[in-house]
Amino acid sequence: MNTNRIWIPLAMLFTTFAGADAQSLGDRFFDEYYLPTYPTMATSLGVHKYDSQIEDYSRPGIDKRIAQLKQFEPQFAKLPESPDRDLVLSCIRGTLLDLENVRWWEQDPDRYSSGITNSAFVIMSRTFAPPEERLRSLIARERKMPQVLVAARTNLKNPPKILTEIAIEQLPGNISLFENDVPLAFQAVTDSKLLADFKTSNAAVIKALHDYHTFLKSEVLPRSNGDFRLGAANYSKKLLYDEMVDTPLDRLLEIGYADLHANQKRFRETAALIDKNHPPQQVLADTEKDHPAPDKLLQTFRDSLKFITDFITAHKIVTIPSSVPPRLEETPPFMRATTFASMDTPGPFESVAKEAFFNVTLPEKHWKPERVESFMASFNRGTILSTAIHEAYPGHYVQFLWMQQIQSRVRKILGAASNAEGWAHYSEQMMFDEGFSNDPKLRLGQIQDALLRNGRYIVGIEMHTGKRNMQQAIDFFEKECYQPHETADRETKRGTSDPTYLYYTLGKLQILKLREDYRRMKGAQFSLQEFHDAFLKQGYPPIKIVRRAMLGNDSPTL
Repeated sequence: MNTNRIWIPLAMLFTTFAGADAQSLGDRFFDEYYLPTYPTMATSLGVHKYDSQIEDYSRPGIDKRIAQLKQFEPQFAKLPESPDRDLVLSCIRGTLLDLENVRWWEQDPDRYSSGITNSAFVIMSRTFAPPEERLRSLIARERKMPQVLVAARTNLKNPPKILTEIAIEQLPGNISLFENDVPLAFQAVTDSKLLADFKTSNAAVIKALHDYHTFLKSEVLPRSNGDFRLGAANYSKKLLYDEMVDTPLDRLLEIGYADLHANQKRFRETAALIDKNHPPQQVLADTEKDHPAPDKLLQTFRDSLKFITDFITAHKIVTIPSSVPPRLEETPPFMRATTFASMDTPGPFESVAKEAFFNVTLPEKHWKPERVESFMASFNRGTILSTAIHEAYPGHYVQFLWMQQIQSRVRKILGAASNAEGWAHYSEQMMFDEGFSNDPKLRLGQIQDALLRNGRYIVGIEMHTGKRNMQQAIDFFEKECYQPHETADRETKRGTSDPTYLYYTLGKLQILKLREDYRRMKGAQFSLQEFHDAFLKQGYPPIKIVRRAMLGNDSPTL
């Protein structure tokens, strides 16, 4: 599920705001700012008016965004208070924080190269129009992409070394997508003139990316002495604007460490149930060998979905609004390098490509047996079930199905990562707590995933507030969260540019507290299914807004 702030078109946007003035303000915000400014996001939403456009990454473009937001902010602040108005204000203030304080456009070289790659990807990934029409839009975007990398050369001042290194590491994959995957996505096109135009525009993008790669290595990396850390003040503001969490950081760390220690205890106890004569990490390594053959992986996932949905129905876990399952398919070639499994749901305004895809990546046929075995360890029996729960039932796919019933257009598409990812992560634990499986091998995998998210929670706060350096973060993931070195290194790098990736555990803990508070309020009338249905009816706003609706108060979310 996309966790960015998103908007919908025209007057429908602010139907939950009272009065013609608010309606007009909503229209202007949409027409004058959001969709013209973020055409890639518009495409992903299913609004295809801007498919031929690309974001303006230039310094004048950044300044224009800031000026527009500063004009809109006081106007929205004057509106009568409401949950949807609060969501809009948080979006505006969070964007201003990113542009003025964090200043990613000076700090993060990858935003430019991966940004234009995503602009191509959203055209490729769904067949919302005939391939010829989508290719024309892509060509128009590609013709503007070299300008983005020119803007990067001007904007990047003193990036942190790690962010420059990440961009350099990512660029071969970006280039490969344009060299191999983009042509593959449009291989059905036969129009010779269109293909000639595409060959020219695509070659220009590939050359610009190669030049950018050289520029970063030779010119930017030697002068990359910046600091990736947000600092406590900006970190707290980002949590407030993105997740509506105002809990002091020291208290958040206390909560995070308490959950980490609880999960460590569960991990040791569960591993002992499997084999008390070996260390817990060795027990986990042995369980990872229990996986299906590669050619049976998709069918194993299909079988698991039926097993999971049968349990949900029999145990009255949550209402599933539609009996139509997502289409479970092999991950498309242009997505395989970056994902093991994903849920691809259509944007809220997509009228053509309305299918939802549960994509699973298979090992490549040319791989050596050792690499296949290492890859398939990530699809052991426990991981398959946890992944299916997280991505499909009752995780992201079920939340997507409930979103179709949301009447508030703002709420339908504007939300928080702590809700969307928190719900999916909560679902993994909740299903096992409700008796989904008593197999300790399956439970061990679920707990290890929880420990990984504990690491993100603690490392994100501590790295960005100066309490832990990168090497200490890697050590923490390995020693305290029981992750292999490769995972620890990757997760630490992610935390440098995704500072609030605590939202998985943060959201899960908020939902657990809300559930207990709701249980106390309902008493004997409490029903788990009714709680889950009531939660999902709210869309995916910050949990603070959900608490107001379900409990009628602003009591602490943690």
